[in-house]
Amino acid sequence: MTEIEINEIEKRVQKASRAPWKAYIEGRDHVSGSSFILVGDEENSLDDIELYGAKLDDYDFIANARQDIPKLIAEIRRLQSIIDKRHHN
Repeated sequence: MTEIEINEIEKRVQKASRAPWKAYIEGRDHVSGSSFILVGDEENSLDDIELYGAKLDDYDFIANARQDIPKLIAEIRRLQSIIDKRHHN
């Protein structure tokens, strides 16, 4: 993966609604209404994300991606810096 690709992914993350995101699955996390993704925390939430045609696992994947992708980018950059240091020694 190139630095340009990582930067493009990071820009998309930065443009997305702020974290955290959490999937609320009807029947698992609450008992009435439909499934949705809560954006922000419960005290300071933004507009919920509702999906049409998504499987319940899709809700979990999309919601967790908001937190997971920044962690993955940080890990890629950490590992790349280790590789770069070894190549320069």
